[in-house]
Amino acid sequence: MTQTPVSRTATPPPARAARTERSTPPSGERSGWTSCPGCGWLLYRKRLDRNLQVCPECDHHLRMDARARIDLLADTGSFAEQDFTALSPDPLSFTDLRAYPGRLDDASRRSQESEAVVVGTARIGGHDVVLAVMEFGFLGGSMGIEVGRRVCGAAELALERGLPLLTVCASGGARMQEGVFSLFQMARTSQAFARLREAGQLSVCLLTDPTYGGVSASFATLGSVVVAERGAHVGFAGPRVVQETIRAELPAGFQTAEFLLEHGLVDRVESRAEVRPLLIRLLALHSSASSDADRSGLFGGAARPGPRRSDDGPDAAAPVHEDPWVVVQEARCAERPTTLDYLHSAFDDFVELHGDRAFADDPAVVGGLASIEGRTVVVIGHQKGRTVRERVTRNFGMPHPEGYRKAQRLMDHAEAFSLPVVTLVDTPGAHPGPEAEERGQAHAIAGIIMRSSRLRVPVVAVVTGEGGSGGALALCTSDRLLVMENAFLSVISPEGCAAILWRTATEAPTAARAMRLGAAHLLETGIATSVVREPAGGAQADPVAAADRLREALVRELDDLAGSDPDTLLAARSRRLSGIGGAEAHAGTGPQPAPRTQD
Repeated sequence: MTQTPVSRTATPPPARAARTERSTPPSGERSGWTSCPGCGWLLYRKRLDRNLQVCPECDHHLRMDARARIDLLADTGSFAEQDFTALSPDPLSFTDLRAYPGRLDDASRRSQESEAVVVGTARIGGHDVVLAVMEFGFLGGSMGIEVGRRVCGAAELALERGLPLLTVCASGGARMQEGVFSLFQMARTSQAFARLREAGQLSVCLLTDPTYGGVSASFATLGSVVVAERGAHVGFAGPRVVQETIRAELPAGFQTAEFLLEHGLVDRVESRAEVRPLLIRLLALHSSASSDADRSGLFGGAARPGPRRSDDGPDAAAPVHEDPWVVVQEARCAERPTTLDYLHSAFDDFVELHGDRAFADDPAVVGGLASIEGRTVVVIGHQKGRTVRERVTRNFGMPHPEGYRKAQRLMDHAEAFSLPVVTLVDTPGAHPGPEAEERGQAHAIAGIIMRSSRLRVPVVAVVTGEGGSGGALALCTSDRLLVMENAFLSVISPEGCAAILWRTATEAPTAARAMRLGAAHLLETGIATSVVREPAGGAQADPVAAADRLREALVRELDDLAGSDPDTLLAARSRRLSGIGGAEAHAGTGPQPAPRTQD
């Protein structure tokens, strides 16, 4: 590292504090008024400043310069800029209508910056971070050699100090005046972010308006978490280039932040006021994960085998249903708590992360970072919904391939940061439609089963309701498999089994009994490692009590698995999976577990 830190307050000079896109004549600016680029409304500049440069009429987020952005995100007075030794600014001796060095001088004078990115260290909510904030006012935030060098320098600084890296992106793309040298900054910065990922260092990329070209196709979209500011335009080729190249009619909202979220390309879209609180939560959750690893020596112990047991609560006298068809009806009850219900009641905090980063965000699968009893985990679950409208929107909890690819991406995140995984299973099965087949449904399910079978962090799965076929198994490959008392796991729905073997779906109750559906059979055969008792009347009768019991069971299992050595963990998981279907299962019985009483 050749950079040396230079202290600089995060508060910009008054003349620069509110610099944004403007469309009013100079006289309008001198009078303190400006018009909104989104709706044309005339805005009083002081009111606009108080509203964080967001139009109060149409919610258009005006552009902010780098210093104002740092002031918005960093704790007051915490920013210390990183100084970079100047290099030759003109590798091609480039001249168009004017010489390139003249353009650089003019850009520096106008933006009051030495380049299109500002790098330094700061604190956000008390958490130390490295910042790399792009300045669109410097040649449109274009990426040349110096921008690439500074972004890589920020990544190197994050690696050296073990700090998270936050990049705020605003760019028109590559810097044409530096030719192929500019092009290769995409590879240079991508390699720097790859090193961060390999080291398990958190990187968060905030995409602001606009982010295009070589920046969007390199480091801007390679963060551990990618957040887009509301209304930001992000893409590879700009709309004008697209229209001129292929003469295509572009869809409404094309390349907006909301468009990206719908297509699974970003984790979240936030308003400007919501960005800093979100960053603080993300930093706290990942900081807690690092502390957990240090305290437990992760991964320095041995995985314990995990006895089969029934978790008895105050209603332990209530028997597990013996009629499998009754279990099926209970598991399908529309009033049962959903994954999101449990996430907001059994866990202490939850930050949802969206999308498969390839095609779409499947609402039938929800997942993200959560905390429980001071421990950070990655939680993934099926989401059926409650109302008819929500169930239709969530596709009744039946995932498409992108839902499973989102889940696998979150498992990758868990392994990168040594976080345990918790899955909550409640689905009739994977979506069977032609569009799912076209996008590789079988490949997606096989991929996540294979990935979870070799995941080098603890995995605890809970069947909370209906567990239908491979669509459920995709989230059940785990070290511990818990089953709620009124839940089941099946190779096919009872109706499907009856239609095939009995030639009529009316024999579904008979099929359910023949397949021995229910928690009791799963526990007896060793498929489930634990049964979580539900309140009298089922989880739907007392969702709060059900969440409390699930929380207690999860905390116990996570405590049992904490500190497990990855190789030992994988060996135990392999033995567990290999043992399913052994002699005890064929006999239809198994050793009865000793009851466990929860205090």
